[in-house]
Amino acid sequence: MTNAPKTVAIVGNPNCGKTTLFNALTGGSQRVGNWPGVTVEKKEGKIPLWGTPVPIVDLPGIYALQASSEDERVARDYILSGEPGLIVNIVDSTNLERNLFLTTQLIDMRIPLVVVLNMTDSAESQGLSIDDEALSRELGCPAVAISATRKRDIRRVLTLIEQAWGTEPSSDVRVEQPEAVERFCATWERRLEETAAGLGTNPRWLALKLLERDEWSVKMVVDSGAAGSEEIERAVEAVEAELGDSADVVLAEARYRFIETVSRRTVSRRRSESSETGRSETMSDRIDRVVLNRVLGIPIFLLAMYLLFWFTINVGGAFIDFFDVATGTIFVDGFGRLLEGMGSPAWVVGILAGGVGAGLQTVATFIPIIFAMFLGLSLLEDSGYMARAAFIMDRFMRWIGLPGKSFVPMLVGFGCNVPAIMATRTLENRRDRYLTIFMNPFMSCGARLPVYALFGAAFFGAAGGAMTFSLYIVGIVAAILTGLMLRHTLFKGEASHFIMELPSYHAPRLRTISLFSWKRLVLFMTRAKYIVPVVAILAVLNSVGTDGTMGNQDTSGSVLSSIGRTMTPVFEPMGVKEDNWPATVGIFTGILAKEAVVGTLNSLYGQEAAASASPEEGSFSFWGGMADALRTIPENLAGVPASLVDPLGLGLIGGSGEEVAAQVGASTSIYVGLRAGFTEGRPQAYAYLLFILLYFPCVAAFGAMTREMGLRYSLLSAGYLGVTSWSVATLFYQVTVARDPLWIAVPIALMALCVLVFWIVGKTARPIEKRARRSAAPADSSAGVS
Repeated sequence: MTNAPKTVAIVGNPNCGKTTLFNALTGGSQRVGNWPGVTVEKKEGKIPLWGTPVPIVDLPGIYALQASSEDERVARDYILSGEPGLIVNIVDSTNLERNLFLTTQLIDMRIPLVVVLNMTDSAESQGLSIDDEALSRELGCPAVAISATRKRDIRRVLTLIEQAWGTEPSSDVRVEQPEAVERFCATWERRLEETAAGLGTNPRWLALKLLERDEWSVKMVVDSGAAGSEEIERAVEAVEAELGDSADVVLAEARYRFIETVSRRTVSRRRSESSETGRSETMSDRIDRVVLNRVLGIPIFLLAMYLLFWFTINVGGAFIDFFDVATGTIFVDGFGRLLEGMGSPAWVVGILAGGVGAGLQTVATFIPIIFAMFLGLSLLEDSGYMARAAFIMDRFMRWIGLPGKSFVPMLVGFGCNVPAIMATRTLENRRDRYLTIFMNPFMSCGARLPVYALFGAAFFGAAGGAMTFSLYIVGIVAAILTGLMLRHTLFKGEASHFIMELPSYHAPRLRTISLFSWKRLVLFMTRAKYIVPVVAILAVLNSVGTDGTMGNQDTSGSVLSSIGRTMTPVFEPMGVKEDNWPATVGIFTGILAKEAVVGTLNSLYGQEAAASASPEEGSFSFWGGMADALRTIPENLAGVPASLVDPLGLGLIGGSGEEVAAQVGASTSIYVGLRAGFTEGRPQAYAYLLFILLYFPCVAAFGAMTREMGLRYSLLSAGYLGVTSWSVATLFYQVTVARDPLWIAVPIALMALCVLVFWIVGKTARPIEKRARRSAAPADSSAGVS
């Protein structure tokens, strides 16, 4: 066994129960990451074979090894890498014919293969019975019928893997092709033996890929010197001329003829007397008649998305205060007191407790909503509804240049942009992911709402609700215009083809969705290393005074406040006057977290009230802080039912100044400062709110953007957001108040310049999907892959 290859690879179509089986096989021994060079998720684990843990990899869900998508390229390259010693092909028993198409391609590759027929319980409920022993004979490789939710079936799979582990490919089955194709293969197999051996596959498979004009295969053959690209193209054209059709179509038809024969010999169907076609109507069919109904489909979809949004923001958000207070007690106050007790200098306490500790505190506050978001998404996905939701929204989203699945991250963005950006991982196409991420920050997150509420109470009174609603509409319009602009400049091309099967409905499995949510939460926490340093730097600048003292948070004496005074002239065209520098500081602390804007404005506009309310030295109590944290949970959960009719907390808007101040944690003196700073009233205040709506996301969101898109595109997005927010706010203020022709022309020119820059970058840069193809190629042949 020492010479046996080192991994087991799970391969299968999307929605075939592949991940459920992977979770059942590996339990908690999993690690979630990315495949090198791409954002396709990589899941690894260990399975016990003969009492020894053996690595297992869950490859992306794919329909074929055509390498037309990032997922397919990752799966193909890994199979050819030589790392897997055994391929476990998961097949959905309810869709045998379609799933076996991938199986026939794996058989052609002549690799050790085991076929696992999953969802047999669902197949039986539909009147289907599959003879796994007969299927094994027809395919020439081991096959077993299971349901991944049954423990005894998981043991059968492990036994089959043990029996097949380390063996040579046993299948001598060949999908018969038309005579012209067979002659082509016979001719080219001899020429491709050396190339195929170097790639870890067999010559026939490589010859068939040449017929399909697979770019990667053609390049590998050309690079090996076995043939030139023009020679290959002439040979393919000659075969197509003889066939009278496209070679890839003919190959697919031959595979389906083979699959039809296999299905006829292995599957028995119990026909329904009520079905004219002989296909019995399933429960999923009956549900879909309502869920996908032209009239009811959209209202049901909106209700499902509303409940997802409510669950993420309100149920998950009910635990934010617990994490905020608890981690603040541990990492900021508690750690700070510990350092002080050890005699550490004030600057050390400020950097470690006030900086790094505050960074950890900021990251921790996102834990509950991220977990709730993934829990809600996995509930919808595991039940089978997510595919229907994407189908319903596809027409509208495609108008913008995105598939229907992009709607879910957009909706989640109204609660928090961090989980929304992470939710783009459900999009298969990298272009779609990037375009969705660029649009997402325009969705006004819940952390901005307290700012709207304060300004509404200070300037708009009863019109505060209309003002807030208008900001949400502005954000949506900005996102749509951004999408339309980017699809014709930076991200040219059409949305990915939306051919999606509608899986059968299932009762969500608690273990599956919990494990799914937990693994993604762990993945988010590992990304905190990119967020904490930035948070720490901003927090330290907010604490360090210009005189070198510490403890100057949100005061006029901090370095950050000094920077605010220096930067205020930049914001003067949008109505922030020189003596209104606290508004500028609020913008900068909002980069730390949008929740910080209210705290900053409250402290700087009403420092006397803030000082009189500050706790005395020595009042810190670790256990008191933890008790306070625990008390927030029942208090916040008590308000969750009422939030069903107001998930955004819009009831806060339009309340009295005292009510609003109390609910957002500000003193009533803030209104005096706000009105003194924004002397020109509503237009000036609304311009500032437009900037808060559209500008740079918080560092946690930027960290998520960087992880998903890389630093280059994240900086490009941040720059675009900065220019857009300043331009829109300035244009509004100048048109409504100042009416300076120069400052009306400048923002228009800047936005035009943005469009031009995106157009130039999009025209000169390599298309995203081609860059993905390059990075996904094997390391020894990546140079020059197009």
